[in-house]
Amino acid sequence: MERALLLPFLLAIAGAVVGSFVGLASLRLPKREQIVLGRSRCSSCSKPLGPIDLVPLVSFLALRGRCRRCGAAIEKRYPLIEAASALIGFASGLAFSDSQAIAASLLGWWLLLLGLLDFEHYWLPNRLTYPLIILGLLATAWFEPPLLLHNMIGAGAGFAAFALIAIGYRKLRGRHGLGGGDMKLFAAAGAWLGWYTLPFVLLGAAIAALAVALIMPGREGPFLVQRLPFGAFLAPAVWILYLVHPVGWSG
Repeated sequence: MERALLLPFLLAIAGAVVGSFVGLASLRLPKREQIVLGRSRCSSCSKPLGPIDLVPLVSFLALRGRCRRCGAAIEKRYPLIEAASALIGFASGLAFSDSQAIAASLLGWWLLLLGLLDFEHYWLPNRLTYPLIILGLLATAWFEPPLLLHNMIGAGAGFAAFALIAIGYRKLRGRHGLGGGDMKLFAAAGAWLGWYTLPFVLLGAAIAALAVALIMPGREGPFLVQRLPFGAFLAPAVWILYLVHPVGWSG
């Protein structure tokens, strides 16, 4: 294997393992269940899964997508999440040739979990959004120290911008349009990317959300969709821009 592909390959393997945890956490966090210590079980027969059942991607393929004990179909969300997580690791390794690839992978995996939680439960928990803000500032201090002030401003600007939008929407429409989790996730975007990148994050997420609203109309028409998990669109926009925005760019 070429040396240039070694890091992406290793991060892809790590990503598949992390993806298994992400899939589990996205189910157990909303139920307030134990994540680390609780054993994995088949959702159909409730039998504990052994090591042979838990090898990311490989087990699903080897078992042909069925439980080894009861033969019930395994939800496809698990291998899809593992594959997405592996792809995040591989892409991060291609984008960065040093330890920043690990930071990019961690950001991507974290955002994958947040995106899943928002998509499936309309929930962006504080226990995940607040640490992501702190990690963004720490990563900036380590990899791009001259940009730390920009990113500190970005964290504050991200939260303030969404808070103002939420207040304005509530006054105009008489109901909530943005949750507190969206504000904290946008603050995390500023902490990782800087204030000058926030408009691009918002634009990318808004275009994706609008596209989904158009192809998945509500009962009264495409522009009257009752609710969209905006964090699920913010999350990939933040990660993609972290990979492609020029290092040291300050607007």
